[in-house]
Amino acid sequence: MNDWAPIAKEYDPLKAGSIDGTDEEPHDRAIWRAMLARYVPNKGVTGDPHLTLFVARLNLQTTEEKLKEAFSRYGDIRKIRLVRDLVTGFSKGYAFIEYKEERALLKAHRDANRLVIDQHEIFVDFELERTLKGWIPRRLGGGFGGKKESGQLRFGGRDRPFRKPINLPNMKNDFYGEGSAEKRNWSREGTRDWRTRDRDHERSRDNRRPERERSWAWGESERERDSKEERSRGRERKDRDRKDRDRDRSDKHRAAPEKRLDAEQVESLGKVPAAAHSSHTEPHVQSHLRPRHNQLPLTSGTALQRRPSYMAEFTEWPQHLPR
Repeated sequence: MNDWAPIAKEYDPLKAGSIDGTDEEPHDRAIWRAMLARYVPNKGVTGDPHLTLFVARLNLQTTEEKLKEAFSRYGDIRKIRLVRDLVTGFSKGYAFIEYKEERALLKAHRDANRLVIDQHEIFVDFELERTLKGWIPRRLGGGFGGKKESGQLRFGGRDRPFRKPINLPNMKNDFYGEGSAEKRNWSREGTRDWRTRDRDHERSRDNRRPERERSWAWGESERERDSKEERSRGRERKDRDRKDRDRDRSDKHRAAPEKRLDAEQVESLGKVPAAAHSSHTEPHVQSHLRPRHNQLPLTSGTALQRRPSYMAEFTEWPQHLPR
C-alpha cells in the first residue's frame, strides 16, 4: 500500500484489469492474451516520445489541418500523424502530435483534454508506447481503454485511474484457538455455566413456542371464520340475483293468452277482396292475394293458428275460404 498510485508507473496487464490494481488472477481472456504477449514498439516511429501527445476519440472526418488549428494554440507543433487504415485510407480516430517544447506539451495535456472537435469530445494523454515500461496495446488485450458493455475495462490510466483499495484489518477469531493463550484459557466452571445458560435459554424458548402457536392459531381461525361468512353472504346474494333474473326472463317470454273468436268474426276476417275474384286478374296475382290454407290473417296483434282446440269449434270449413 505504500507504493500505491492512481496512475500506473509500469504497465502490468493483471493490475490494469483490476479496478484497484490488487487482482491476483485475470478475470477475462484478454488479460491472459496480454500477459502472454511479447510486444515490441514500432521502430519505424520517429520523433521524441517525451514531447508527443496521444489524441483519441476523434471524429472520423477530422483532418490533420483541423488538428493543427486546434492544437497550435498551445505551442509550436513539429509533426502531426493521423493514423489511417492501410487499405481504405480512412481515419482510425486517433493521432499523435509532437511539440517543439515541453511547456507546450504540458499545457496541451492539461487544457486540451475533453476538447470538442467536430462534435466529438476528444481524449488527450501522453504517448505510452515508448515511455511506459511493459506497454501492451489494446489490440493484444492491454491498453487503458475499454467499454463497460464489453466487461474488459482497463484501469491505471488518465481516463480511468486506479481506485484506492480498502484495507480491512486482520481480525483474529479467538473462538477457534487464535489469539493469545490467556484468552484461550477458559475455566471448566465458566464453560459449564455457558452451556447451562444456553440450555436454559432453549427450554424457555420451547415453553414460549406453544403460547405463540395458540395465539397464531386463534387469529387464523378468526380470520377464516370472517372470510367464510363473507363468502357465504356473497353466494346467497348471487343466488338471489340469479333467481330474480330467471323470474323476470320467464315473465317476459311467457306466451300471451289466446283470444277465442266466434264464427262470424272468422267469416268477417276471411273475406277476400272483390279484386281477387275478377277474371282479368293474373294467376300469379291471384295466388299472391289468396291466403294460404295453413295461415289466417292477423287481428289486433293475435295470430290465429291451426291447433286442435281451434278445429274443435268449427265442424266444417267456411265455403268462401279456399282450402
